[in-house]
Amino acid sequence: MSEVLKPADCLWPAWKVSQRVRAFVTTRAGGVSRAPYDSLNLGFSTEDDRDAVEENRRRAVASTGASEIAWLSQVHSAQVEGAAQVVARRARGEATRADASVTDRSGVVCVAMAADCLPVLFCDDGGRAVGAAHAGWRGLAAGVVEKTGERVAALAGVSTSTLNAYLGPAIGPTAFEVGDDVLDAFVSAAQAGQRDATARAFVPAGAPGKHFANIYTLARLRLADIGIDAARIDGGTHCTVTENARFFSYRRERVTGRMTAMIWLAD
Repeated sequence: MSEVLKPADCLWPAWKVSQRVRAFVTTRAGGVSRAPYDSLNLGFSTEDDRDAVEENRRRAVASTGASEIAWLSQVHSAQVEGAAQVVARRARGEATRADASVTDRSGVVCVAMAADCLPVLFCDDGGRAVGAAHAGWRGLAAGVVEKTGERVAALAGVSTSTLNAYLGPAIGPTAFEVGDDVLDAFVSAAQAGQRDATARAFVPAGAPGKHFANIYTLARLRLADIGIDAARIDGGTHCTVTENARFFSYRRERVTGRMTAMIWLAD
């Protein structure tokens, strides 16, 4: 039987919800991979030793106590899939190209993998449904957060305004340098009443046409669009780039591992 992750190796949403809801986000601690993937690299897309990644995944999965894991082939989209269908396809050897999954079935784990992009977890108070979204800037601008929240609410039979969200570790506002194309994409996609606030999530980075983007603020604005109050949003305080001892960061290192955000319903 594989080892399980220690509580200190993960981040945990501070939600006051049904005990059926279980969730954590891995850090780079608790695994067996060697540098530069040390130590809990969960990404097969890297050049890490496959046996090491498989053992790391076994540890993460063992920590959930579940066996049905909705591993996605993430493509920076706004595509949301049912987690049980993802698991079924994987059993047939088929990958699911999407960036979010949702479920109302116990024992099925929704997963979002990241190493600078923003993982967002969702649940309702009563533990009827959960979801996980991988929100890189393209997916976030395209609506992956709103679409995932809406799917979770529909499964739970509740209003999106009663959902809870957790913003996992992502690239911070002093490290996420982007160009005019990213600013324009978010402002043009924002609802009319949110365009000024969206523009304020970008501050000049010094060089012409360069800005520092606050991905946490952008996500909170999108969550507000579907009625989720700030009091129901946890997390959003870390920076994967600057907290190098704790998190993997593709922008910082290029050759690096991947972390996962996992959420599921217990029986």
